[in-house]
This record gives sequence, structure tokens and C-alpha cells, in this order.
Amino acid sequence: MKNILIIGTGGFFGATLRYILSGLCHKIFDRTFFPIGTLGVNMLGCFLIGLLGGWSDNIQLFSTEQRLFIFIGLLGSFTTFSTFGYETVALFRDQETVFALTNILVHVLMGIVAVWLGYGLTAV
Repeated sequence: MKNILIIGTGGFFGATLRYILSGLCHKIFDRTFFPIGTLGVNMLGCFLIGLLGGWSDNIQLFSTEQRLFIFIGLLGSFTTFSTFGYETVALFRDQETVFALTNILVHVLMGIVAVWLGYGLTAV
């Protein structure tokens, strides 16, 4: 139960930050038709998970509870794209190139197909 509360608290802050920063991007670039807020949040989340993940992996910077809060809760709700990026880099780092490329292809293609199918089910 303790871990769930830690993750949930991080999730609250991550989702709130996502909402605020995405909205801020759209205010700054108010005439764009491109989802700049999502892009900004995803790229920031990817940078942060790379930076913090590198420190965590290389110098054991965080305790188990801190890792749960930061990586699963905060960054996980801020953007799952950062987790996807981190796991893909880990596969490349471990010289699992085929799995890394498969991970990219499957997530992107199947994700788009899943959205298309789900959306199609709502057509009346």
C-alpha cells in the first residue's frame, strides 16, 4: 500500500505538471495547429528520464521509494513516452538492437492502429 501511495502522489504531480506545461506551450505558440504542447512535454520528459535514469543507473542516486515516486509516478504520469524512450535506449545500450527497433516499430505502428480502431468504434 505504501508503494501505491508513493506512485500515486508522484502521479498527481506529474499529471498536473503535464497539464500546466502543455497549456503554457500552447499559450506561447498560440497560432500553431501542431500539438506543440504534447511534443514539449514528451521531449522534456524524455530528457529528464534520461538524465535521472543515467544518474540512478550509474551512481545509485535514488532509493527504491524515490525511484517509484520519480520514474513511475512523476515521470510516468508526466509522459509515458519518456519511459518508452528510456526502455528503448536501454535495449540499444544492452546491444539488443533488433528488440530496440522492434520496440519502436510496434509501439508507434500498433499505437496508431489501436487509436484508429478505438476511434472507429465510436463512429455512428
